[in-house]
Amino acid sequence: MKTFKSRLLSVLVVVLITVGLDQWTKYLATQHLQGEPDQFYLDGILRLTHVHNTGAFLSIGSGLNDFWRPVLLNLFPALLLIALLYYIFREKLLNAWQVIALSLIVGGGLSNIVDRLLYGHVVDMLHLKAFGLQTGIFNVADMAIMAGMFIMLPFALRPEKRETVAAPEATTSLQPEPRDEESTIR
Repeated sequence: MKTFKSRLLSVLVVVLITVGLDQWTKYLATQHLQGEPDQFYLDGILRLTHVHNTGAFLSIGSGLNDFWRPVLLNLFPALLLIALLYYIFREKLLNAWQVIALSLIVGGGLSNIVDRLLYGHVVDMLHLKAFGLQTGIFNVADMAIMAGMFIMLPFALRPEKRETVAAPEATTSLQPEPRDEESTIR
C-alpha cells in the first residue's frame, strides 16, 4: 500500500468490520445464549455457549486484583495497539496483506478492550472440540487476532531480504596478479 490515504482507508475498514462483527455476535450471544443450555452443531464439534470472561485468552488474569487486572488487560494491550497502529503507518514496506493482518489484530484487540472497559468482562461464545482436541471458549475478536497472526506468519518466517552492497575487492588474493607483458620481457 503506497499512499497514506489508501492505508488509512484499509485499516479503518478492517478495524470497523472486525469490531462491528464482534460486537454484534456478542450481542446475539447475550440475547440468545445467556441462561440457555449449550447448543451443539456439526455432530458436537461446535458448541455455542455464553461465558463472561474477566481475564484474557483462556481466562488468564481473571484472578488478578482490582489494580492489576485493568493495568494488564486494558492499559498494556491499549499501548500495544497504539504501537501497532504507529508501525502500520510508519513502516512503508508493508504490503496489503500485512496491513490487513495487523488491522485484524488491532480490531480484535480493540473490541475486547471496549468490552472490558464497558462491562468489566468479555463475552465468549464459541468452543470447538474434535479428534480429542479442543479450544478454549472464544469470540470473533479472538478469531480476528488469530487470523491476523496466521496471515503474518509467512512474512515473519521468510528470510529477510537485505540490500547487498558490493564488497570492495580484496587486496590479497590466492591467485598471482597478472603481469604486464612488457614487464616480463626483458
